[in-house]
Amino acid sequence: MNAGASLPDWSLRGRRLRPVVQGGMGVGVSAHRLAGHVARHGAMGTISSVDLRQHHPDLLAQSDGVRDKATLDRLNLVALDREVRDALVLAGGSGAVAVNVMKAVNDHAAQVRQACESGAHAIVMGAGLPLDLPELAAGFPDVALVPILSEARGVSIVLRKWMRKGRVPDAMVIEHPAFAGGHLGATRLAEVHDPRFDPERVIEDVFATFRALDLERERIPLIVAGGIHSHEQVRAALALGASAVQVGTAFAVTEEGDAHPEFKRVLAEAKREDLVTFMSVAGLPARAVLTPWLRRYLGRETALQANAKADPRRCVPGLQCLTACGLRDGIAAAGQFCIATRLGHALHGDVKKGLFFRGSEPLPFGSAIRPVADLLRYLLTGIAAV
Repeated sequence: MNAGASLPDWSLRGRRLRPVVQGGMGVGVSAHRLAGHVARHGAMGTISSVDLRQHHPDLLAQSDGVRDKATLDRLNLVALDREVRDALVLAGGSGAVAVNVMKAVNDHAAQVRQACESGAHAIVMGAGLPLDLPELAAGFPDVALVPILSEARGVSIVLRKWMRKGRVPDAMVIEHPAFAGGHLGATRLAEVHDPRFDPERVIEDVFATFRALDLERERIPLIVAGGIHSHEQVRAALALGASAVQVGTAFAVTEEGDAHPEFKRVLAEAKREDLVTFMSVAGLPARAVLTPWLRRYLGRETALQANAKADPRRCVPGLQCLTACGLRDGIAAAGQFCIATRLGHALHGDVKKGLFFRGSEPLPFGSAIRPVADLLRYLLTGIAAV
């Protein structure tokens, strides 16, 4: 891809990459088709490891009505293996194929190992501090480890913990919760817009942390995420000292995105006033489109939280669970719904029942659905013509 020659490549475990990373989006929104095509164009594509069975009818059939956790976990690992291998074929040796694993998923350790065994070039982990990621990826020294963090304090904790194990991250995603979609890197709704998350401040503080730990600034590339939707923003992030940017929603609505066309339409047509930030079942703030289901839920949220109680029977058979779930565990401050069910409905384009995660900012091409190549060309060069 010749476009964007003026923006420098960056290096991840010896792989030269264009400075745009496609963010991981579950359930099934970023699977092998999207990640493989992004990598094919020289960038890093990312598969979300959460419940990839949604793309495999045979595995869904085997999961139907199953409550046995070991069986469900095994079937999801089969799906993950298929998706990684298919993405690598699509990539054709270009770019990098990463797997995003949520720390908050109870099977995250097995998912990390499976992604490594299947040939993923990198493991990206967020939704909690990935303090044990070096151990989980032990035995795969060529796989890059990339934590997602939102502030310098978390960066310092991860670095100090990992350095005691003789490892540092191969890169770090710095995500601003005020603009990102899905689960956000803040602990409370009131913190989402806190100035401590501003990229200029975080990057400066992270470089100060590097100096305090005698780490060379260039040793750990920083990837700025949250709200990136223009070529000018990419340039601005690199000027701050970042090596790349991460983009989610704009990739989700590309022609190669793995979700249903109706999913793409909902995200592409949503305006800022159509979005809402609320507490998810994982106990983290989240941002999504205010669909009919979410509107109904938020109207009942206070009453549901007031009557929260631990009851594993609330779990839907055939679905994987989070390590901590507001509904199952009766956590009153968290969401009171089955997130796996709602994200599955969204993947398949069901506006009445689905939960549609989305970033807060406008999309580069408005409501138009364009190829991955067009999006990368625009972000790298500013050229938006068809």
